Amino acid sequence: MPSLGRASAIIGAGTLVSRMTGLVRSILLVAVIGSYESRPADAFAIASALPTNVYELLAAGVITGMIVPQIVKSAAHSDGGSKFVSKLLTLGTVVLVAATAIAMLIAPALIWIYASSYPPAQHALAISFAYWLLPQLLFYGLYALLGEALNARRVFGPYSWAPTVNNLVSIAGFIVFLVVFGGPYTQIGDWTPGMIALLGGTSTLGIALQTIVLLFFWKRTKLDIRPDFGWRGIGLRHIGTLAWWTFLAVVVGQLAYIVQSTVVTQASGKTSIAVMGYAWLIFMLPHSIVAMSISTAYFTRLAEEIAEGRMDAVGPNLDESIRSIALFGFGFTAAIAAASVPVSRIFSNSTDGAVATAWVVCAYLVALVPFGVLMVIRRAFFAFQDTRTPFWFGLAQAIATAIGALLAWAAVALGLLPLGFLAAGVALTQSLATLVQLPLAVRLLRRHSDTAALRPSWRALGRFALAAVPAFAAGWATFLLMGGAGGWAASDRLLGAVGAAIVGGVSILVYVAALALLRAPELAIARRTVRRMLGR
Repeated sequence: MPSLGRASAIIGAGTLVSRMTGLVRSILLVAVIGSYESRPADAFAIASALPTNVYELLAAGVITGMIVPQIVKSAAHSDGGSKFVSKLLTLGTVVLVAATAIAMLIAPALIWIYASSYPPAQHALAISFAYWLLPQLLFYGLYALLGEALNARRVFGPYSWAPTVNNLVSIAGFIVFLVVFGGPYTQIGDWTPGMIALLGGTSTLGIALQTIVLLFFWKRTKLDIRPDFGWRGIGLRHIGTLAWWTFLAVVVGQLAYIVQSTVVTQASGKTSIAVMGYAWLIFMLPHSIVAMSISTAYFTRLAEEIAEGRMDAVGPNLDESIRSIALFGFGFTAAIAAASVPVSRIFSNSTDGAVATAWVVCAYLVALVPFGVLMVIRRAFFAFQDTRTPFWFGLAQAIATAIGALLAWAAVALGLLPLGFLAAGVALTQSLATLVQLPLAVRLLRRHSDTAALRPSWRALGRFALAAVPAFAAGWATFLLMGGAGGWAASDRLLGAVGAAIVGGVSILVYVAALALLRAPELAIARRTVRRMLGR
């Protein structure tokens, strides 16, 4: 049975590789379709979001929040949980197939919901992309079901490494596109049915193969799985009760996203939905490598502790998880903020596009650490099988996010905010909404656990924040010495990557040195985690 440190290292290493190949994939996608001031890129971004949005609405919270505790419990059954998991996977497959078919039938309506301001030609292009991309819904769901089942059985590696397969397939497909058609194609009239099919088909094929790869590791679960349509007796009513609140939480989250999307697409052709997507990708890179890898392993142990009635272990578990995430999170926040222009140049067609994207990246980074901590708190509620409470603090965040997006649009309409900064304004209000949500969530957690055990967490966060200040200053000074936005680090994609590595490296070194001066005990945890990750 893998230790938490080893499990986190396996997940983190897999996520790191998948994210690195994902960066290459995104760079090639920009070479194909552009990002800044590209209406086809905005159309593709909206179509690409549909499978994940529908999946989130349908099952994401149920799968990631409740399936693990249920599978952990089923391990006590005489068959080790095989019958329960068989029924669960059969039911999930049936629901996902039906949902995918329905989504494809109503694709034009879905595009209109998220991008009602698109002109007819851009709307038609987005629909064409959607028909090729919506089948991903089925594979996203199956991937999550299989992956969470593997995680629940402590088989952590495949779930985090499988996305690398998707990225490699996409990289190959995009290279073929560039060889055959060239690029980037940033005008709607340039796109032909063959180009649409190659780009969309490649993207969906990668997701499908990512899911199939998990099947090769299923034997490690020691579960005997077969189709089983006898769904009575597996606790559907109990799961449904829990899922109802999760479903409502996702609904309000999607409503907030629709407001955001409707607002941001008003700026299509400038800094719009495609740029926000790449900024979010940059934001999610450290979150995925650190927060997801750490919290996934801790969540499985937390579910086991609660199932066994060891409530005294819950507080220390959460404290250790939060401190581990925040330790890396503040360092990455300082490094990426300082290197925001060169790192954004990697995903932009021009220096102007890099600067515009950097504003959005920094707006998101405001909430990088709270976002990771909030994920830990939310999963704690799920481990207690409480999905009702997360709905309420999620509702508060969704309302604040929607209102923030509308205020940003009002600022543009009144001439207080340039249209080119609309996306950054929307991103900033989303981050501020997360900052509002976190203390509310922590306060509500008192219903299940003594949050006094988290006091060391908040003191540690103060140390990390203090160390991040000189780290950012040193990185930013390095960027200015290299010429700033007008220098070599923002002049080209490859040079942008080099510049980002230099600036980010300086920030990280200063951050570590500052923590050493503060005698932060968490540095020992960081060293062990990095060694394990690199060792794997």
